[in-house]
Amino acid sequence: QQANVRLFTVFTDTSEKPKSMAAAQRSTKARDAVLSILPFLPAGFLLVDLLDNPVPIVRSWLTYALSGEWVGISLERSAIEEVDAPPVGSQLLAYVIVASLGYLATSSLVPKIKVYTLRKGICGKDLGKRGSSIADKDVPEALGIVPGAIFLICLILCLVGYATSHPTKLLDCNSALLSICFMLFLGFTDDVLDWPWRYKLFLPSVASLPLLCCYNGSTSIVVPIQMRPLLMKGGELTVLAKVAQHFVTVDENADGGIVNLGLVYLIYMGMLAVFCTNAINIYAGINGLEAGQSYVMGCAVLFHNLIEIRLGTASSENHLFSVMIMLSFISVTLALLRHNWYPASVFVGDTFCYFAGMTFAVVGILGHFSKTLLLFFIPQIINFIWSTPQLFRLVPCPRHRLPKFNSETGLMEPSTFPCRKDQYRWLKRGQDDAEVANMTVINVCLQIFGPMSERTLCIVLLGFQVLSCGFAFLLRYKFAQLIFDE
Repeated sequence: QQANVRLFTVFTDTSEKPKSMAAAQRSTKARDAVLSILPFLPAGFLLVDLLDNPVPIVRSWLTYALSGEWVGISLERSAIEEVDAPPVGSQLLAYVIVASLGYLATSSLVPKIKVYTLRKGICGKDLGKRGSSIADKDVPEALGIVPGAIFLICLILCLVGYATSHPTKLLDCNSALLSICFMLFLGFTDDVLDWPWRYKLFLPSVASLPLLCCYNGSTSIVVPIQMRPLLMKGGELTVLAKVAQHFVTVDENADGGIVNLGLVYLIYMGMLAVFCTNAINIYAGINGLEAGQSYVMGCAVLFHNLIEIRLGTASSENHLFSVMIMLSFISVTLALLRHNWYPASVFVGDTFCYFAGMTFAVVGILGHFSKTLLLFFIPQIINFIWSTPQLFRLVPCPRHRLPKFNSETGLMEPSTFPCRKDQYRWLKRGQDDAEVANMTVINVCLQIFGPMSERTLCIVLLGFQVLSCGFAFLLRYKFAQLIFDE
């Protein structure tokens, strides 16, 4: 009788185990879905407030469509003829609808397109799962081409209405499309052909030229109050200001408060495009991080744009242009993140990293908030600075610096490179160590908090991204008031 009880228990446990595992997976997916919504909540609440009541907007669209008035619009209308722009709420609702369609299209197309990439051999192994049962499984790569293509379609649909009501921004729209499309093409060819790094640094500069050629904003910067005595004292230029006058222009009428950088500012914006594309690319290596950080930064940029529109600043039109781009970008990125989240069924590849980086550069440059944009890149800036010795070969740099997977514990640990005991002591935790951790923020996180699962590691890093963006808003809207004039 006891044997029968034990046998019954065994059969009961084995039948219940798959159910419990499935329930645990559903619970984990539900928590991940909730976490994915959190970065969008601040922008979402402000977006709903600006939309006000969408019902009258939709009713006006239907009335206009059924009236047939649009049929008689003259095709000979001058391209520069001023047209009354629709209300902001109406434009935002149209962008939200297009972005929603972009999310659905990307989410459904990624599983279908990955079949073709596998068929053509555009795939790879997940190096973060060496020693596990799925280490040899082929994972489709370069799936960033799907959200990139859908994004371009969404942007073209938005531009049809935007360029009509904002004819003076038509040049900006075309230059944005050209730059993003160029980087999407470069990223996909890099995934297929594996370009050397010298091309990856040079080509983004070329892609930014359309943006710089049509840039018609200010090239001046406001000098912090505390630094103005370094440029002017007693109504006269200081020695430092006279030297700087060979390269820039110090506005004496503003008592040193404004400096026109001219060509230097354009060079800065070109370098911004190079930084944005490569900063996301080198801050990667675990499932969900590339798409996740882009999604968080996209939500932060959107929130900043909506704040400026809500305040009614002089640059509201530029921020509305940025909102149009960011809504579609956030939607396609979130859809890609669903498939790239741990355990990833697809890899985003350099295609997505370059596409995302150039998209941020486009909104920063054409939206005229390139300096604020850098505040949202704090983790990427820290990662770049800390990685500099390895990137410039001052310290040995392996081809892959992603953390290593411990098959015994199932946790991620810092990856290392070998060295002699007397080498790189400034990087070692123990003076007699024969290996040094690779210099990335990901490895620093593992050194500080200890080994953790890949999913937990990605959540911690994205949490750091969220906190950094929150700190950026504190600097932009609170600390800035202490060092700049009202």
